[in-house]
Amino acid sequence: MISEIFAVSAAWSRSVIEFADGLDPWVQGVAEFGTDLLLVAFAVLFLAAWWRARSLGSRTVGLALFAPVATVVAYMVSRTIKAFFEQLRPCQAMTDLSTIATCDPIGDWSFPSNHAAIAGAAAAAIVITWHRMALPVAVLAVLEAFSRVLVGAHYPHDVTVGLIVGATVATLVSLAMARPLTGLVDRLAEVDRLRPLLRAEDAPRPAEPAEAPAPGSDARV
Repeated sequence: MISEIFAVSAAWSRSVIEFADGLDPWVQGVAEFGTDLLLVAFAVLFLAAWWRARSLGSRTVGLALFAPVATVVAYMVSRTIKAFFEQLRPCQAMTDLSTIATCDPIGDWSFPSNHAAIAGAAAAAIVITWHRMALPVAVLAVLEAFSRVLVGAHYPHDVTVGLIVGATVATLVSLAMARPLTGLVDRLAEVDRLRPLLRAEDAPRPAEPAEAPAPGSDARV
């Protein structure tokens, strides 16, 4: 079953690489440049999500600030998985083809795609704090994944698994940290110099705890 999936994925990869080889040089240049530039777009969205979260409460702010950390954790998980499989990249295995990207040396393995894992993780981390961005960031993540196949750096199954690993890890880590992050943001927001970074002027404030009645007093009115 696995060998059949790999065979189909390799055939698709060959078709995409052959298609890319026939593109105009300027289109190939855009593809090679864009495969990294798309990740920069996620960094910009991290900033936008944080700025927006300041008006939505401590939990959202904490998760927005944690999004880059969740992405790094997902990247490290992807790197760990990659070390176990040691799969050659398409440009390393299909030496009869010319790829857009400069081929990495053998030892820089293909499965899963770290670029796709980063894109999947970043997209998931952004959606957690900004639900309306689900479709745009999903499209951006898929474009990033496809670009890795187009330039000849990865097979389709590499990027598919990369997206899944990244999104899953980032979601689990973010949700696990939601409560401590909320408390941390509440405490940091008490510092005057930090408050503008964590709360907009119209942001909801945490509820004040109710004052307990004095012992022996009658709380009824």
